[in-house]
Amino acid sequence: MPLVPMRQILDEARKKNYGVGAYNVNNMEQVQAIMAAAKETQSPVIIQASKGALKYSNFTYLKHIMFAAVEENPEIPIAVHLDHGNSLATVKEAIAIGFSSVMIDGSLMEDGKTPSDYAYNVAVTKSVVEYAHKYGVTVEAEIGRLGGIEDGVGSGSIHLTDPKEAEKFVKETGVDALAIAIGTSHGAYKFKGSKELAFDVLKEVRSLIDIPIVLHGASSVPQELIDAVNKYGGKMPGATGVPMESLKKAIQLGVTKINVDTDGRLAITAAIRKVFAETPEKFDPRDYLGPAREALKGVIAGKMKDFGTAGHSGDYKGVSLEEMKAIYK
Repeated sequence: MPLVPMRQILDEARKKNYGVGAYNVNNMEQVQAIMAAAKETQSPVIIQASKGALKYSNFTYLKHIMFAAVEENPEIPIAVHLDHGNSLATVKEAIAIGFSSVMIDGSLMEDGKTPSDYAYNVAVTKSVVEYAHKYGVTVEAEIGRLGGIEDGVGSGSIHLTDPKEAEKFVKETGVDALAIAIGTSHGAYKFKGSKELAFDVLKEVRSLIDIPIVLHGASSVPQELIDAVNKYGGKMPGATGVPMESLKKAIQLGVTKINVDTDGRLAITAAIRKVFAETPEKFDPRDYLGPAREALKGVIAGKMKDFGTAGHSGDYKGVSLEEMKAIYK
């Protein structure tokens, strides 16, 4: 199966009301773990890289690793997605190296930290949609702002999505998927008090727009991973995430794409710390990256089952980017 446009993956998931995880990657072991989980559970998958991750790998290295996953797994529908693109220029870079999907985060200015206004968000999103659709590439955008900062992205403040504004935004931009803010946050410290999400906002947005809804900052930050990190020398007091039951409810209420990054980082860190603590004589990277890869695979496979993605890899006939160009026209 060729590289799948993210729009097709999300449209198929909406038909059967399941969620699809979008998993951030920075290196080979993360990509391998995610694909091993997808094969084991027979799940479609979105692997995504932020601008920071691409910069870390000089773009070329991570690009080839991500596309190796497509080459090695022809039976698994895979979308390769740019997470939190901050400008049309960044989006053009991602499309040039073959990404089938991009996110433009116009809720923030190009520095990735300063909140923007509605007019700026519409303008930059429209420019990306007009450019990306010429190549059959899916476009995700964001309205509202999440709390927290991760990978250098975020203002640190929360601004819940206005449903009416979301409806207007979708009409004015022609975007394919919309990330909304309902109380989640980037990073490992998502909540200071109640962990309740604004499900009333989600319900209203779902009633007003007819495109896939995306939830960023959706890692669960499992207590067992925090305990393992801390047991082997880490210091993460008070780290909290989104309860899986809340994520399942969000999927039932209309969320289709769920972004997961922090949980993967925790699984990797806990596994590596364990190797170093229990076998300090080890120095071969394979001795600690191998267990880290296996730990991440287990976490991702669990997400695929919990989100309802498992068993749905056969839902897709495969639509190429060339065919998507005609659909967008």
